[in-house]
Amino acid sequence: MQETTKTNIMIIERTADEIVIRFPFTANTERMQDLIDYLRYRELTANNTAPQSEADALARKINRKWWKQNVAKFEK
Repeated sequence: MQETTKTNIMIIERTADEIVIRFPFTANTERMQDLIDYLRYRELTANNTAPQSEADALARKINRKWWKQNVAKFEK
């Protein structure tokens, strides 16, 4: 019987019904959540027909809110 060694890698599987992404237990959960949020955003906006100007305004609003919540992480 062969012994398998687990490495610290991401695994992507495609099944008949879904795509499964596995990360090692040691993965940074905050970064993984950022990735999940981005993928969800892409899914939700795939068929969006809003004008670019509206998207830009919304992005600026979100960025201001994000910066207010996270500015302390960047101050020394």
